[in-house]
Amino acid sequence: MSLKIAADNFPPLLVGETENFVVVREYDEGRDKVAVEEMEKRCEIGPRGKPSLVTDLMGDPICRIRLFPSHVMLVAECGEGGEMAGVIRACIKTVTRGSSGYVKVAYILGLRVSPSHRRLGIGIKLVQEIEKRCKQQGAEYSYMATDCTNESSINLFTRKCCYTKFRTLTMLVQPVHAHYKPLGSGIATIRLTPKFAETIYSRVFVDAEFFAKDIGTILSSKLNLGTFMAVPKNCLPQWDPKTGILPSNFAILSIWNTKEVFKLQVKGVSKLTHACCTGSRLLDAWMPWLRLPSFPDVFRQFGVYFLYGLHMEGKNAPRLMKALCAFAHNMARDDDGCGAVVAEVGQRDPVREVIPHWRKFSWAEDLWCIKKLADEKPDVDRESEPPDWMKRQSSSPVIFVDPRDS
Repeated sequence: MSLKIAADNFPPLLVGETENFVVVREYDEGRDKVAVEEMEKRCEIGPRGKPSLVTDLMGDPICRIRLFPSHVMLVAECGEGGEMAGVIRACIKTVTRGSSGYVKVAYILGLRVSPSHRRLGIGIKLVQEIEKRCKQQGAEYSYMATDCTNESSINLFTRKCCYTKFRTLTMLVQPVHAHYKPLGSGIATIRLTPKFAETIYSRVFVDAEFFAKDIGTILSSKLNLGTFMAVPKNCLPQWDPKTGILPSNFAILSIWNTKEVFKLQVKGVSKLTHACCTGSRLLDAWMPWLRLPSFPDVFRQFGVYFLYGLHMEGKNAPRLMKALCAFAHNMARDDDGCGAVVAEVGQRDPVREVIPHWRKFSWAEDLWCIKKLADEKPDVDRESEPPDWMKRQSSSPVIFVDPRDS
């Protein structure tokens, strides 16, 4: 059962005067659901003549943070009529910050301001209020993620809310074709139990950044479709999982089903583009032996499989990781309505060069910005304190991406 951040000590925040005053308060599902959905639809309408990616939260505006034990969603109302002007979400979790141990962080997402109420400072008010609530729940840092080309979002957080550009990740997208992908010969794919997967992940990601302390909860979630390990078949007779010793060559990943939380749809493409994409898929379905790189039907709502916990070791590891990605693709191929397999990894992560993807179908680089919320502790010995996370480069190239953040 998910526990929301207590709101008893947070009365509505009133800002401004007369017709422009803004009320920031906690989201009330019965009262706000329809207004929030309508407002977010207005925010997602792209420029005329250009394709846009539209997200359908399937009637649950709080779905993207519901799986976190601590979460909050705020709305902003403007004017005497209480018109819905903005919304913001956040969750609190405990993650690693590299070799310096665990830290409590707030992840801010889903900030939207109605097009008719922009440049009134509403976005800043929402960020400040949600930071205050997260800080009172013990969050030492807050961070957010946005497309590197989203200048308005970057400027809001870095210039007006004092966030620092922190890490850059790559989003890799593999469309789900009409044909199955070959797994390669001599490779065994093993499904791991959540408990065994937790043991492996806790070991291999011990020095990574943002590795979730509640990884066991993630792996046991109904949205987790399984954790899979690929190893050479010839090593199976010699490997005994009970010893706790990992094979010398292996790759591992987990698969998260986002299509149960939200769905995507591409709108605004030309008729010619639509026809070409449809034709490629029909041709691939009729002649699968050609293994054409067909384009999925993204013009109707589709779901995504998110790959996380990607790790590999050994000289044959790249081939094993490619086999696992093909295995995930084939699972998605059998799931009606799943249009893509997605992974997000750090720019220095070795798996980045191995994961199959379409360059033109992949989104831009993802920029993570961070801010320190915790006040300085006057009575703490500075030498015993871990170094400021914001001021150092991690020794590990790996950034663990929580699938609940997707």
